[in-house]
Amino acid sequence: MKLLVTGAEGMLGTDVVRAAERMDHDVVGLGHADLDVTDVDAVARLLGDLRPEAVVNCAAYTNVDGAEDDLRSAMDTNAHGAGALASAARAIGASVLYPSSDYVFDGSKAAPYVESDEPRPQSVYAQSKLAGEHSTAESNPRHFLVRSSWLFGVAGKNFVETMLSLATNHGEVVVVRDQLGCPTYTAHLADALVRLVATDAYGLHHIAGAGGCSWYEFALEIFRQAGVECRAMSCTTEEIDRPAPRPAYSVLATERGEAIHLPEWEVGLGDYLKERVAAA
Repeated sequence: MKLLVTGAEGMLGTDVVRAAERMDHDVVGLGHADLDVTDVDAVARLLGDLRPEAVVNCAAYTNVDGAEDDLRSAMDTNAHGAGALASAARAIGASVLYPSSDYVFDGSKAAPYVESDEPRPQSVYAQSKLAGEHSTAESNPRHFLVRSSWLFGVAGKNFVETMLSLATNHGEVVVVRDQLGCPTYTAHLADALVRLVATDAYGLHHIAGAGGCSWYEFALEIFRQAGVECRAMSCTTEEIDRPAPRPAYSVLATERGEAIHLPEWEVGLGDYLKERVAAA
C-alpha cells in the first residue's frame, strides 16, 4: 500500500513511518516544512501528485494548555487542516486516518469510555480534536477516527522523560493522583494504526494501552521499571491549577468486535524504556 504520513517528524508520526516501513508499505513521511495541512491548495496539489492509497494524519496542535489562549491555531490544524486533508484524500480515492484524544470526554462516567459514549470536551484542545473528528468524517466517507490516550515515545517530549529528568535533577516529584487514563506507547499504537488503515473497518475506534492508572501511579511504575530512586508525592488537580481542564477519568475501552488491542500499559512502558536505552 502507498501510505502518506503527515506530521511525520512528531512523536506519533515518526513511529507510524517506522511501522509502515517494517510492514513493507510504500511510505512517504512529510513534516510541517514539507506540508502545512492548513494550506488547502498545497494539500490538494501534493496529494494529487503523490496519489497515496491512504493518509495517516499525524499533523496536530498538541499544546493542551497553550490552546486555551490560542483557539485559532488549535482549530486551524486539528480541525480545518484535518478536513482539508480528508477532502483531498477523497478526491483521489484515498482513505484517511485521524488520531484523536481521550480528552474529548468530560471524565464524569467513572467507567471506561467506549465508542458510543457521547463526547463532552472541556478544553479548547479537546474541542479542536472533536472538531477534527467531525471534519474528517464529513469530508471523507473512508475515514478512521482513532482515539488514544497519554502518548509517550522516543521521538518527542513526554511524561516518562519528564519524570526521569526530574528524578535525576531534583530527586523528588509531585504528581497528580486524581486523573486516570491509559498510558500508550506510540510504537505500539503506530503498529495498530498501520494495520487498521490497511482494512476497511472505517469509523470510530478506541485504541490505547490496556488497563488504566493515575499519573501518580504511572510515575511510580516509571521509577520502578527504570530502577531510579525518587521521592514521589501526590497532589490533586486543583492543587496543580493548570490552564486547561483535564478529564478526571478518561480510560478508554472498545465495543468493536474487530478491535485491535494493545498490550498493557506497563508492557508499553517497559518496551519504551528498552528502546530508549538502545537509542542512547
